[in-house]
Amino acid sequence: MRAITYSRFGGADVLELTDQPVPKVGPDSVLVRVRASSVNPVDWKVRAGYLDGLMDTQFPVVPGWDVAGVVERVGLDTPELAAGDEVYGYVRKDWMHGGTLAEYVAAPVRTLAHKPASLSFEEAAAVPLAGLTAFQTIERAGITSGQTVLVHAAAGGVGQFAVQIAVARGARVIGTASPTNHAHLASLGAEPVEYGDGLVDRVRALAPDGIDVVLDYGAQDLVETTRALLTDGGTVASIVDAAARDELGGHYVWVRPSSSDLDALTGLIEAGKVKVDVAQVFELEDAAAAHEASQGGHVRGKVVVRVG
Repeated sequence: MRAITYSRFGGADVLELTDQPVPKVGPDSVLVRVRASSVNPVDWKVRAGYLDGLMDTQFPVVPGWDVAGVVERVGLDTPELAAGDEVYGYVRKDWMHGGTLAEYVAAPVRTLAHKPASLSFEEAAAVPLAGLTAFQTIERAGITSGQTVLVHAAAGGVGQFAVQIAVARGARVIGTASPTNHAHLASLGAEPVEYGDGLVDRVRALAPDGIDVVLDYGAQDLVETTRALLTDGGTVASIVDAAARDELGGHYVWVRPSSSDLDALTGLIEAGKVKVDVAQVFELEDAAAAHEASQGGHVRGKVVVRVG
């Protein structure tokens, strides 16, 4: 099968289009014919070696954790899925080796769910990691109707999902972003504010009684701004700063594969409450350019790689 691989840590130039054996399928896994994958910031951080002390690596690595495709073959005990099913998922395993930037991936059934019928494969591939990250931070923070929520980096890949999910739960959402993204955030149901100096005053002007929940996907001065804005009994959840847990008594979240959470996202998508923003679509052989686009940090929405 064709696959993108790298045999050492480094920049995007270590990515190569190679021929690899089709992966074997374990008893509780299925073989997915990949139609599309996507690039997340963690992908190029792993490629650069930043997570080498956290996860074992077996070279050559096929990168990528997001997938949308069709079940080609099932394992010995996978009653949840059948050959021909259209699926999507966050195929993170316990070591770095057989990822989703390939024509086939072996995926444990716990990492997959049926693809939303309303989405193309390219759109579906943009959902799993970012959508699950947003959903699970919101679950951990316990967001409910009537709360006021501040979302840091609200126009990013995760932030956009978080805004929409929180709005769907009946929360009032204030989102930080650059002015060029304010109209887009407003279209998702958020009240946009510019990040940077003076943020606390700008948020207070919108929410003088304070913030019930802070969701951090890339804040500047998280501890300082949270202490200034959070109500008594409020909470904070972060995916980038352990101080949310260690200094603020909130939550530090590392996203987990979850079929049931993907099913919940599918329900929101099919109900029209969550929309998917695809910024760019690259072909498999252009995966290095896709990594560079994501790493540049100026893309609103998700970078997708078409495989099939």
